[in-house]
Amino acid sequence: MEIKLAKRVGTLTPSTTLAITAKAKEMKAQGIDVIGLGAGEPDFNTPQHIIDAAVKSMEAGLTKYTPSGGLPALKKEVAAKLKRDQGLDYDAKEIIVTNGAKHALYTLFQVILDEGDEVIIPIPYWVSYPEQVKLAGGTPVYINGAEANDFKITPEQLREAATNRTKAVIINSPSNPTGMIYSKEELEALGKVCLELGILIVSDEIYEKLVYGGHTHVSIAELSPELKEQTIIINGVSKSHSMTGWRIGYAAGNSEIISAMTDLASHSTSNPTSNAQYATIAAYAESQEPVEAMRQAFEERLDIVHRKLVEIPGVSCIKPQGAFYLFPNVSEAAAISGCKDVDELVDKLLTEANVAVVPGSGFGAPDYIRLSYATSLDLLEAAVDRIKNYIESKRG
Repeated sequence: MEIKLAKRVGTLTPSTTLAITAKAKEMKAQGIDVIGLGAGEPDFNTPQHIIDAAVKSMEAGLTKYTPSGGLPALKKEVAAKLKRDQGLDYDAKEIIVTNGAKHALYTLFQVILDEGDEVIIPIPYWVSYPEQVKLAGGTPVYINGAEANDFKITPEQLREAATNRTKAVIINSPSNPTGMIYSKEELEALGKVCLELGILIVSDEIYEKLVYGGHTHVSIAELSPELKEQTIIINGVSKSHSMTGWRIGYAAGNSEIISAMTDLASHSTSNPTSNAQYATIAAYAESQEPVEAMRQAFEERLDIVHRKLVEIPGVSCIKPQGAFYLFPNVSEAAAISGCKDVDELVDKLLTEANVAVVPGSGFGAPDYIRLSYATSLDLLEAAVDRIKNYIESKRG
């Protein structure tokens, strides 16, 4: 029997992050000493009080179905967090708890996009944005966030890219992969265009707690009541509380959109995992000291590794302001190494220098690579030394 897959999956591009991670793991299994800098997750364990809350919920028999949109008690804590951190007021009908922030984004696009609707996506972008838009029948429209502008788009670019089919724009701040943060003034300018043109703002704030160098995270929704009404906030505990595997995220915004997302979730995932939800209640309601300790550790690593990275021949790198990635331009380093492009350099770094990094082509920026500093400082320094030694060995 010949199986014919749906056309929608034929458009998908495999995740470059997962592909490079899988290849690195395969090499490790063969006994090769590979240092992986591809991971998009903190290397810290989930804080103990969060684990304890999950265990306690299981011991109490709280292992059954929950409401599709999340436990009322968790929605209450999400609302409290949004009030505490951004000064925003949301009630339960304006919040949905999802199986990770990725699921929140996926469900959002499914309920707001019809065939041919356009979503503006700044480059560099997180790898799943375009794929999720395409799966919902939408069309990704790309705007280049120039390195000269810290990889951020301008109001003029946004206005020029918008058409009568534009449904939404994605703002990811702090950004994966660049780590850059939009300032209040920049968000106000972009928001003005969105309000004028009726563009929904998808504000991905998953890295909001991981900011450095005195920078601060600002949500575009907090700038005015009008922008709040036109914004869907996407967030979760994966990065902030080192809970990537627990799969709890949320969306907050327009109650009609949230209701549609909840209805869709009821027919797809039923509900987020019950015990992970109880753990997340503890994550938001109890001590935030582990979050700050992790942030400080990341900032220390960033300061040290960025300094070493820019000493490598042919490598330039704007210092990130948040998240836990470095996004250097290595096009010159690729040429020095005799590689035809950065993708080939990435392959050579893995197979010859035993360092796994992610090619920027997966983020729409082929001259760059992404390095995660969510690993120990010793390994980070060793990895950068290996990259430097490899490139210098190829230099004539």
